[in-house]
Amino acid sequence: MNRRGKFVLVLALLLSVAALLSGCTTRSKAGAGAHTAYLAGQNAALRQQQAAQFSGVTIIGPVQSPQVPWVAGLTLAQAIATANYLDPHEPGEITITRQGESAKLDPNVLLNGVAVPLEPGDVVEIHP
Repeated sequence: MNRRGKFVLVLALLLSVAALLSGCTTRSKAGAGAHTAYLAGQNAALRQQQAAQFSGVTIIGPVQSPQVPWVAGLTLAQAIATANYLDPHEPGEITITRQGESAKLDPNVLLNGVAVPLEPGDVVEIHP
């Protein structure tokens, strides 16, 4: 085989290897991906820990401030007002979760002036 033939053969092999490797993940890319996943997991764990340490009431739904500090005697109506309910329509359904137990509440109860007491750590879900 002459010199030009060897060159073409080597070039073809190099191009083939390059094509194969272009779909592979390098160690540095794999390491960077693993590091990113690790950091995402750490951030998620930190958010859960912070939520567990929050001694207020969490409002999930169309509100401006989802975390309401708990004070003695805090009621559901006060918590919703403090969170600044943003939807122009009245809530269609309210769910209160306390220590893993959930209870649905008819929003008309609030309109009738019934005071629903809340406790630290309660999670209130408001569905329009």
